Amino acid sequence: MASLSNRRVAILTEEGFEQVELTSPKAALQQAGATVDVVSPKSGTIKAWDKTNWGITVNIDKQLNEVSPDDYDALVLPGGVLNPDKLRQNQDAVAFAAVFLSEGKPIAAICHGPQLLIETKLIKGRRLTSYPSLQTDLKNAGADWVDEQVVVDNGLVTSRRPDDLDAFNAKMIEEIGEGIHHEA
Repeated sequence: MASLSNRRVAILTEEGFEQVELTSPKAALQQAGATVDVVSPKSGTIKAWDKTNWGITVNIDKQLNEVSPDDYDALVLPGGVLNPDKLRQNQDAVAFAAVFLSEGKPIAAICHGPQLLIETKLIKGRRLTSYPSLQTDLKNAGADWVDEQVVVDNGLVTSRRPDDLDAFNAKMIEEIGEGIHHEA
C-alpha cells in the first residue's frame, strides 16, 4: 500500500451522505497515513444515512468557506442520495471540485458522488462509473459511463456502490499516492 503520510485529503460532504461511503474511505486514508478533513458547507456536525435510516453524526473538521483546493492533494466524494443533491446545488462546492478536476488532482467519487462532477462541466470524455441510476445524467454530461466495480481515468476514481469499497479504497490510495495526473 502506498504511504500517504505527506498527503492532505478533503472529504467534501453534506447532510445525508451514505455512512460507510465516508467512514470506510476515511479509515483507509488514515491507515495509509494521510491527513483527512471532513469538509462541508455546514459547520458543527452532520448526520449520515445508513442504508435505510439515519446513522451516525460526524464532526465537520473544516467549513467549505474556510478552505481552498490548494490546501489539499486530493478530494473524496461520498454518495448517498441527499448529500450529492445538496452539494450540486452549492456553487462553492461545485467550484471546489472543479479545481481538482482542472488541475489533475486525484478525485475519488462513489455511488451518487459523481453527481457533483456533472455540475463542473468538466467530465466530458472522462470514463467513469456510478450508481446505475446516474448513468443517463453522466452520459448526458458527455462522460463515458461503464458498469464496473472501480474505474480509473487519469486520477479520477469512481465506483458504483458500497459493495465496491474495497476496490475503490485501494485504487483511491494508489491514485492519491501518484499525485497530480497531467493529461496524457
